[in-house]
This record gives sequence, C-alpha cells and structure tokens, in this order.
Amino acid sequence: MAIPHDDYVKVKDWLASGVPAILVQIASVKGSAPRESDAMMAVSEHAMAGTIGGGQLEWIALREARNRLKSGEPGGDLDIPLGPEIGQCCGGRVVLRFSMIDQAVSEQLHAQSERQRESEPHVLIFGAGHTGRALARAFEPLPCRVFLADSRAESLAGHRSRVEALHVAMPEAAVRGAPPRSAFVAMTHSHDLDFLITAEALKRGDAAYCGMIGSATKRAVFLNWLDENGYGRAIADQLVCPIGGSAVRDKRPEVIAALTAAEILTALYADRE
Repeated sequence: MAIPHDDYVKVKDWLASGVPAILVQIASVKGSAPRESDAMMAVSEHAMAGTIGGGQLEWIALREARNRLKSGEPGGDLDIPLGPEIGQCCGGRVVLRFSMIDQAVSEQLHAQSERQRESEPHVLIFGAGHTGRALARAFEPLPCRVFLADSRAESLAGHRSRVEALHVAMPEAAVRGAPPRSAFVAMTHSHDLDFLITAEALKRGDAAYCGMIGSATKRAVFLNWLDENGYGRAIADQLVCPIGGSAVRDKRPEVIAALTAAEILTALYADRE
C-alpha cells in the first residue's frame, strides 16, 4: 500500500517548502475497518494527502496528527476501537502509527508510490472521440495505467491528462505489446478498425477485459467478420459488447464511460487480494 502518486507530489512539495507533516499509517487491523492494513495518509497543519478511510476514524487521526505536530512529539501509536465509543459501527479495531515525514520517509514513500504505479494494470482505450475521452476522464483517479490511443494525431491534439496519449499508426501493434491481464476497449471512428483491434485483443487469450462499443447487431456482424478473416468466432467468448451493461440505456458519453469504467475495474481487480 502506498500514497497515490499525485498525493506523494503534495508531500514532496511540503518537504521542499519546509512544511512539517506527519505520516499516519494503519499499522494493524482486527475485524472490520474502513481500510486495510498499511493504508496511509500525510497530514500537515492545514492540509492532508491520501486517506485511511474517512469518517470518524480519519477525523480522529487528523486531530491527533495535528496535536502531535504542535507538541513536537510526532511519533507513536494509537489504538482505536471502531465502535460506539467513537460513533462508528464497523466493530473492528485499528492501530494507527504516527511518524514525522523527513527526507528518508519521503524517499520511502516515493519508492512505494513508484512500485505501486508499476504494478497497476494497463487499460488501453482505442478511439479519442467523445466517448473515448469521457472514458479516459473517468479513469483519471483510478489505480490503473491508462492509454488513450488513436491513429489520428489531430484527435489527440490538446489532450491534457494523467491518462497517456498514444498516437499509433497500427493500433493492433499496441494491442500485441501490452502486458498480460490488460484491458482493451475499442471505440474508434471505424467499425473495421474496432473489429481488428478487438480480434487481436481476443486472440491474445490473456486479456482481463476486452470490450467493443456498439450494439447487439454490431456484435453479430463482428462474429461473422471473425470467421471471414480467419480468426474464428470461438475466440469471442470473452467479448463484452455492448459495453457498460444493459441496466441503463442512457447513451450520453459520460454515462457510458462511468458504467464501462466500473465494468473494467471489476474485471481488473476482482481476482486481486
């Protein structure tokens, strides 16, 4: 567990500016708790970065950390029951560990943040149209390394996001080069290109998620396309098309993006501990 990269940048800036801060880490958990062991956040006098689960537990941690900053005794543990005593009903118990953030701790947080980022699953979104961009925005705060790919450079112009823009002349090559257990979503300007990208993703056999925007009719046409182009429709067992489920019929890009992001995240993280 680590503080997310964007939050680590805040901590680094605090240290560079001489702003004192304390690291609050869940050292142990018994029973039910808002976050798992090793979840952490950083606290300065007027700000915070990261989270240990919110609610009353986090409020107590914030108050305790700032009291420790004022007292000049930042280190130590605090045992907290998550019951009626603090107005929560989780029923578990956590031990919070407090430590001053110095250069050594900052470097440790940076290393943890980088390791976490390297372990994040890859999501490749093909097509930088309205829905592709909306899906990229939906993924911005999520623990995935996301690429917005398009064969048209002008479609990626002006893209500013922690989601990485990827100009690809041959999208199928990007599919082949992705690591195992990646997620692939085809939503380009061309059905033929969607078909090629999706076929290559399915052909890999190791994708965590393979989705293609479209209707049941488009799925049926794609199955015929697979047979006609030598792939065979048997590889389409894992295909998600339409994407985003069928419970909500709203076709606005942002709605499709939210539903699809949840679908992809479930596929990527369901098997992770």
